[in-house]
Amino acid sequence: MLLPLLGLLLGVLAGLALDVNVGFELSRYSAVAILAALDSVLGAVRAELDGVYDNRIFISGFVVNAIVAVFLTFIGDRLGLDLYLVALITFGLRIFDNVALIRRHFL
Repeated sequence: MLLPLLGLLLGVLAGLALDVNVGFELSRYSAVAILAALDSVLGAVRAELDGVYDNRIFISGFVVNAIVAVFLTFIGDRLGLDLYLVALITFGLRIFDNVALIRRHFL
């Protein structure tokens, strides 16, 4: 459980310390990548609290979620559709679900 939380903390600190400017063209890709990462980390925390955490599942889910989300965004850009919204809504719902279950675990 510490590995995902440590990675999240280091990522947030690096993001605050570095002055990174993402262009408008890449903002959609950045948004879905950040939500995919956050979804994977919160899913790992939830799995650890449930006692079923597996590092291989965490890493593969992290990579596959990011690739699928970026691919949807890319295809949507080529077709002129806002398919990135599908990824944003899906990850957003999963994030809220995981946060609710984590909160219930501690209450």
